[in-house]
Amino acid sequence: MSSAATRFILPQVLARLSGLELLARTVVEGFIAGLHRSPYKGFSVDFMQYRPYVPGDDLRRVDWKVYARTDRFLVKEFEGETNTRVHLVLDASRSMGYRSHSVSKLEYACYLVASLAYLAIRQRDAAGLVLFDDDIRETLSPRSSKGHLHTLLTSLSNLSLGTGTSFDKPLHAIADQQQRRGFIVLVSDLLSDPDQLIEALRHFRFSGHEVLIFHILDPQEVAFDFDDVMRIRDLETGTRLLVEGSSARKLYQENFSRFQKRIRRACGLLRTDYIMITTDRPLDGALFQYLSARSRRRT
Repeated sequence: MSSAATRFILPQVLARLSGLELLARTVVEGFIAGLHRSPYKGFSVDFMQYRPYVPGDDLRRVDWKVYARTDRFLVKEFEGETNTRVHLVLDASRSMGYRSHSVSKLEYACYLVASLAYLAIRQRDAAGLVLFDDDIRETLSPRSSKGHLHTLLTSLSNLSLGTGTSFDKPLHAIADQQQRRGFIVLVSDLLSDPDQLIEALRHFRFSGHEVLIFHILDPQEVAFDFDDVMRIRDLETGTRLLVEGSSARKLYQENFSRFQKRIRRACGLLRTDYIMITTDRPLDGALFQYLSARSRRRT
């Protein structure tokens, strides 16, 4: 993707935009523009196909925005209605409030979910939203209208941090409630019992759902790049611990690596897409991974 497109989807730039609707549109339209100029041009067929204009084509089908950028007359070719139900499942637990820079995990996750909702509805899929912590806090059933997109983005805009994380009750409830097969996109820092998560993934897959996990982490949760003696506090339990950063780093990174490998292995066995992304990264990679998983589901 070109640097001109990428700069519009950096987290520090997004944090300055007012309103999730503007943010989602900026991210998705910038991403699509970059996709057409990238080595992945053919990938855009997943949501819209372009072909050169030929005499006799309806001029209303010419994409004039593409013409303004590329000086090429391209005609949009839309696929039929896909009717895929995309369930965007967002972890709003207290641990998602952590930040080591300008954007918290929850803010970044909201940017991502808003962009995915905009992209899904742009593809004529139906997007729904589930917010959870240790229980389901809010559910919006999947729909594909622009009015529904506005409602979904309003819910994200009004979102506040909840309580502790549990995958057991909320994720199994989602699997039980969704009788029709769909595409589950779980956005979470995954900081809870991995056994609960793995059992929930089994439930989703047994019910016929395709699953994509975005593992959202702050850069410091991966690197643990602290050197001083410090008192750390568990955001969900309030437990405090005095640690010496440089001494604890190796043990922390070993434990984190084991945790991540376990999740990756379970996702591999359950044919679940797993993507780890840190909150200092632009959103284009996440959107590309979504389209990739979405494309495999349709083949």
